[in-house]
Amino acid sequence: MIKEAINYLSSPLYSFTAFIFLFWLALKRIDVVGTKKFGLGLLIFTVTVFGWMITDKVFFSIISLPDNIPIIILNGLVFWSTWYALYKGHQNDLRIAKGEGPIEGTPENREKVWAWPNLVYTELFCGILCTVFLIVWAIFFKAPLEEPANPTWAPNPAKAPWYFLGLQEMLVYFDPWMAGVVLPGLIVVGLIAIPFLDINPKGNGYFTFAERKFAIAGFLFGWIVLWVFLIQIGTFLRGPNWTFYGPFEYWDAHKVVAENNINLSEIFWIKLFNTSLPKNIFVREIFGIIAVFGYMFGFLPLIMKKWGKNYINRMGTIRYYLMIFLILGMMSLPIKMYLRWFINLKYVLAMPEFELNL
Repeated sequence: MIKEAINYLSSPLYSFTAFIFLFWLALKRIDVVGTKKFGLGLLIFTVTVFGWMITDKVFFSIISLPDNIPIIILNGLVFWSTWYALYKGHQNDLRIAKGEGPIEGTPENREKVWAWPNLVYTELFCGILCTVFLIVWAIFFKAPLEEPANPTWAPNPAKAPWYFLGLQEMLVYFDPWMAGVVLPGLIVVGLIAIPFLDINPKGNGYFTFAERKFAIAGFLFGWIVLWVFLIQIGTFLRGPNWTFYGPFEYWDAHKVVAENNINLSEIFWIKLFNTSLPKNIFVREIFGIIAVFGYMFGFLPLIMKKWGKNYINRMGTIRYYLMIFLILGMMSLPIKMYLRWFINLKYVLAMPEFELNL
């Protein structure tokens, strides 16, 4: 019963929504998340639940694949380092609120050390440990090599390398050039550009959260929610034919999921107006054009009315509008995902004549 409930709630709609809620709650209650008790409790809870889950044969067969074991280790490192950064930031925020200044600014932490031998020795030992780890890994785990390429047979599911599985998941919701080029470019460029757009001088050289909420929340949303989480779905929850499977569900290649995806133009002309699609491309896609332009430009006045003036004064007009453009581009991914889940929307704007499908 519990496993069936987990399989049901693991569907992208519920799991993605729950992950966004937990992400928001974690940043909202940084006073709880940024403590050692929470970190220890989260570690115990994660180990306990994971230990229970690996007792299931189906789940164990999936995570024990040679390709998937490094991702399990990566998950632990990513989430531990994220919690640790939030913990260090919260500790500094408490000190700053008391007028004591960040921990990195205390005399014992301001002491300078020489690169030789302190840094070089540390790097040397890290290199030795990594080499030993890789040797042991190579001995105990077989390389995930398959047979030579065969044009008459393709693996099912045919998955990209793990670091591209987030892009492969985006292909479910977007046109290939959008999912493979535009959106990843906007997300990556946006994450890189955050320090250059949000020129708040606070937080340089020390951990903090309260002084850089916008930059930290924006970066973590793009990195953890829109990248790492999609990799998890593509790795552990997408099986044969790229069909979704719960963590305890057997990967049956014959599983069929009926989906009737429809474009926005078809919703209006065929379903609402009960007529055929107009032959003129622009008349046919007029509702999609309005929706796209309304999204890209209609939100700007609303955002400016809310908190735009303060950011324009601090960032400058060019930085501010560039930031808004990147945010709208990044947020188009979860919006499109929800539109697919709720109304089976394939494309908001479908112009295959110009290879423009949004």
